[in-house]
Amino acid sequence: MKVCVVGAGAIGGLVASGLARAGHEVCLVARGAHLDALRANGLTLLSGDKREVFRLRASDDPSALGAQDVVFICLKTHSIAAMLPRTKPLLGRDTTVIPAINGLPWWYFYKEGGAFDGQPVACLDPAGTLFRALEPGRVLGCVVHAAAQVSEPGVVRHTAGREFLIGEPDRSKSARAERLVAVMNAAGFEARQASDIRLEIWIKLVGNLSYNPVAALALAHMNDIHGSESLLALVRAIMEEGMRVAEAYGVRIPMTVDERIAIARKLAGAKISMHQDVEKRRPLEVDAIVGSVVELARKAGIATPMTDAIHALIAERAKHLDR
Repeated sequence: MKVCVVGAGAIGGLVASGLARAGHEVCLVARGAHLDALRANGLTLLSGDKREVFRLRASDDPSALGAQDVVFICLKTHSIAAMLPRTKPLLGRDTTVIPAINGLPWWYFYKEGGAFDGQPVACLDPAGTLFRALEPGRVLGCVVHAAAQVSEPGVVRHTAGREFLIGEPDRSKSARAERLVAVMNAAGFEARQASDIRLEIWIKLVGNLSYNPVAALALAHMNDIHGSESLLALVRAIMEEGMRVAEAYGVRIPMTVDERIAIARKLAGAKISMHQDVEKRRPLEVDAIVGSVVELARKAGIATPMTDAIHALIAERAKHLDR
């Protein structure tokens, strides 16, 4: 299988290394110092005490890589709008595109079946340009439960998890999803075809929605949040609001807030992504993780006062990171 990973950072590097190890023809789209290191030294994967190096084609220009069978989009959400139109040279007649991204995806309402079916999420795709840049029928939904980080240019450290949930936007079982799941399992991942990918999106999102901005604003590790009654109460309130928004769109999360918090406790003292981004003064995924939920809440007439407040604070914090 010919596979291109667009955004060969933490999760992208993990995907690329696994598929390359399994014998697939993998190429990478990257940029800057990371691209220079990939070209000079290959992609290095660190996992526990194991070190592997993969020599893969890498470019900052997708047109240099040719048509692929599968394209993984592993970018931060604020980078997608600029890159997506540039992926056209990667797309053959039957190419499948898997956005392995955080938060609510821009394609959320494609074949969603509700009142907003086919509409863009305005804060993610205000002019509908992402729908025009990539025919949404190519998309397979994806939720990632894995953690990795780029420890230095060209080097990815896998820290936890290998689970990838794959699902069709129209909730159908499909041969292409089944094939991809089989390929990923053969490559050492823990993949399965989700019967409702939006449910999986919301299960992950209510955790990110609540923990990420709190961690970023308080510069708190996960165990700091769980050790603080006031911070945990804030997380709980935001999570409850997120679950109400999901339910307004026909998605009932099959667990209580306390059960979802129990899952988050497994991260122990981790420094989660938005906290890392604040410290490194990188752009924050505010719209995909928080703003999109606020937008959907307004569309459905759901009050989300705590989410609105945390959104205002983290959006302002993000502005100052650019200065």
